[in-house]
Amino acid sequence: MSQNRFVNREISWLDFNARVLQEAQDEKVPLIERLRFIGIFSNNLDEFYKVRYATVKRIARLEEAKNRVFGDRPAEVLLKEITNKTIALQKESLDTLNALHAALEQENIFIVREDEINEEQRLFINTYFSQEVGPSLVTLMLNNIESISRIKDVNAFLAVRMELDAEKHPFLDPIQFALIEIPSSLKRFVVLPSAEGKTHVMLLDDLIRTQLSTIFDVFQNKTIEAHMVKFSRDAELDIDDDLSKSYVEKVAESVKDRSHGEAVRFVYDQDIAEDTLSLLLDRLDIDSRDSVIAGGRYHNRRDYIKFPDLGRSDLKYQPQDPLPIVDFDLHKSIFSQIATKDRLMFTPYHSFAYLVKFLREAAIDPNVKSISITIYRLSKLSNVASALIQAARNGKRVTVQIELQARFDEEANISYAEEMKKEGIRLIFGVPGLKVHSKICVVHRLEGDKLKRYGFVSTGNFNESTAKIYTDYTLFTSNQPILKEVDKVFRFLEASYRVNKYKHLVVSPHSTSSFFTSLIEQEIDHVKNGKTGLIKLKMNSLTNYNIIETLYDASRAGVHIQLIVRGVCCLIPGIKGMSENIEVISVVDKFLEHTRMMIFENDGAPLVYISSADWMTRNLDNRVEVSCPIYDPDIKQDLLDTFAITWDDTVKARLLNGKKPNTYKKSSSEQRRTQIDLYNHYKNKLTLEG
Repeated sequence: MSQNRFVNREISWLDFNARVLQEAQDEKVPLIERLRFIGIFSNNLDEFYKVRYATVKRIARLEEAKNRVFGDRPAEVLLKEITNKTIALQKESLDTLNALHAALEQENIFIVREDEINEEQRLFINTYFSQEVGPSLVTLMLNNIESISRIKDVNAFLAVRMELDAEKHPFLDPIQFALIEIPSSLKRFVVLPSAEGKTHVMLLDDLIRTQLSTIFDVFQNKTIEAHMVKFSRDAELDIDDDLSKSYVEKVAESVKDRSHGEAVRFVYDQDIAEDTLSLLLDRLDIDSRDSVIAGGRYHNRRDYIKFPDLGRSDLKYQPQDPLPIVDFDLHKSIFSQIATKDRLMFTPYHSFAYLVKFLREAAIDPNVKSISITIYRLSKLSNVASALIQAARNGKRVTVQIELQARFDEEANISYAEEMKKEGIRLIFGVPGLKVHSKICVVHRLEGDKLKRYGFVSTGNFNESTAKIYTDYTLFTSNQPILKEVDKVFRFLEASYRVNKYKHLVVSPHSTSSFFTSLIEQEIDHVKNGKTGLIKLKMNSLTNYNIIETLYDASRAGVHIQLIVRGVCCLIPGIKGMSENIEVISVVDKFLEHTRMMIFENDGAPLVYISSADWMTRNLDNRVEVSCPIYDPDIKQDLLDTFAITWDDTVKARLLNGKKPNTYKKSSSEQRRTQIDLYNHYKNKLTLEG
């Protein structure tokens, strides 16, 4: 495939993360929020190396690697390109962080180093270290350890170099090396005693540096220094095929083994001594293919996500209370309301309480006989899990499909699975070879002498925490044909050999790709017949080459296509003779854009779908996903309106045009900001209704 036809997936992902970094650079964003975007940028990059870079590296190391192509180029070439782009982004993020520290000082907030503290602060630090930090430290002496390749990559480390007094230690190597693990359980930022209207904050790294003599008091040192290092491991799961083990056991063991995966990135303080760096690379078994990057004094900048508020609400986004849904009363029966009309919840603009209320009502309603639900990610203290357990205790038949391979949430999901099993909940652990990523629920309720179905289909996880920051649609419905097909999905999850036919739902891996391809081709036919053709799509990622080629065909035929893609987009818009009728924007703002919606003009009778699936090969072919049609005319219009509001963004929308993928979309007219306009859109609806 020609490089000119597609943007490489990994490079596009790095471009997306650059958009996150832009939020940290935007002076219109409140200062503490900008620091948190630095943290998100860093956390994203960590996950990229653990998963995507690790995958490319695996391919590069195969036999005949020179002939191995990853996407559109040799894997070895791509590794180098990723490393070079990452180095540039890391430098940019460091420059951004330095600028943010300077901006903090303008607000009388000072991040101080170990040599910038006064006596009062020193006494505070000594006490804080002895009580809070010291007992949690893990220190490895490296001189007599041949390998440290099995230490975990969750935390950052301080690499310590000590020059000993040879007379006091005649039998020891004159240079001693050590590694101090910085505990993730502790706050990374420590607020120190301050005065005169100033606030002083110290990073935990520097606080530990003040105590090096105490930590290594068994040695007589001439000099002692500490520099931060961090590394990332391959986080792909290798599932054991041992038939004697349960699926839960296999995933649990694979998650445990992940902590010992191969190192794929090593970042170090550029001021570190050469002998220290050389020893660490040797002990960690870092090879030439790994991404070895010189950085600044601090790593694990993901911790800036939790930068303290410091009592400065003026430096944060103002809290935005979620709104009630028009004509959907939390103080009345959810079932009775959706029995007459579908309702749409759009978090975080709407309250997530509607979904919890639905499940809690089902848990206590004597007429409810069963609940079936898919779970991908739950919050740590989940009201959803609590409601399901309550339902089981009340004698309902509760079936939960829980995805044990939800990346980085495997341990939490295993724990929830074990708790639910103890409460008598029937568990389904997925389909062999497929992840279950669908977001569906169906309830069977006895009404008269018949069972009636109620349920919901969503684009997002049933997670109270992420519902505050992820944008997602949830359709509450009693539409029997749709919910009958939701039941079919659960039957497939129980018996994967069963392939069902669907008239309403679009289900991966059976029909998602072919169905939406046919709708694209239908728009092509409309144009060929002298009608208009228009497609509007919103998703997180667009990477599948086959469906992109079909979109190119549509563009060449004269179909106009509007794409809103938050993250990875391999499609290149605006190329004459290929994609001149395609426009692509990406919106990155306060909330994470997570909704997925497909709109086909259909000669004036729009077809509208919400979906759990992005148009990526994994979602189309290797996962169980559900896309749901919207039949209610009011909800359909509302979705058309929300797409238009997002498309009109001129503040947080970036143009994805291949050459300069992160250019802000500008307008000489009134400034429009999606996430503010959407909140006002729903607020105005309430006013009009009232």
